[in-house]
This record gives sequence, structure tokens and C-alpha cells, in this order.
Amino acid sequence: MTTSPKTQLAPQQILRAADYVELVWQDSEESWARMEEFHREGKELARLMGEFGALLLADYLSVVPVEHVDCESGYVMDKMTAVAIRYLKRWCYSGGGAEVAYTSTRFLIECMQEVDQVSQFPSDVRGDAPQWPAAAAS
Repeated sequence: MTTSPKTQLAPQQILRAADYVELVWQDSEESWARMEEFHREGKELARLMGEFGALLLADYLSVVPVEHVDCESGYVMDKMTAVAIRYLKRWCYSGGGAEVAYTSTRFLIECMQEVDQVSQFPSDVRGDAPQWPAAAAS
């Protein structure tokens, strides 16, 4: 697994972010109506999606199998993930609001589609959410 700091998000924030990802992914009239509630949060939503994106990229999308952590490919994946996370978080903390949150979420969905698992990752993150505070404290 790549080395990354654990998220500082509370379980309810993780669940909320996963809900938002699924609404953006569905891209229907009904989901757009529900997204309006999220979009009212503006900058807070953008920050949430930056933190959630960091979690998703580091701990779900770019995980290197244990047997390859010491390989050059594992090293490169870790560095590329660190750069992607840094830019995503910088962008999401830049003062943008709902538009930044939406666009960063589309980026995350594109990443998930590359590994054909858009429906799986939000489910996995939801299932793991209760353990994150304990993992962050250790």
C-alpha cells in the first residue's frame, strides 16, 4: 500500500462526500435537484471534496500491492499520487465553491472509471468510515 497520512475527516463527512460523488456520477434531473443542497455549502463543499479526494486517491485508487511497495513502480505510484493529491487539495482550498467541488468530483469519477470501479469505491469508503478516526489517531 502506498504510504499516506490518514484522513482527518469524521465518518459523517466521509459518508456525505460519498453521497455527493454518487449524485454527480448519476447525473440525472433528480440528482441535480439533490446536489443543490450540497452546492449551498460552497467553499466548505470544495474543502470536503479535496480531503475526500485525497483519501480516495491515496487509500483506494492508487494502492500498491504489498509485494510491490519496494519496487520502482510502487515508488513512482506513490510520488504521482502525492502530486495529484497536493494539486487537488490546493485547488479545492483555493477559495472556489460549488463549481470547484463539482469539477474535482468529476476528476475523481474519471479516476475511478479508469479502473472500472465507480460503484465500488463509494461503497468501500462508506464501509470503512467508522474506522478512520481510530486510524488517524494511531
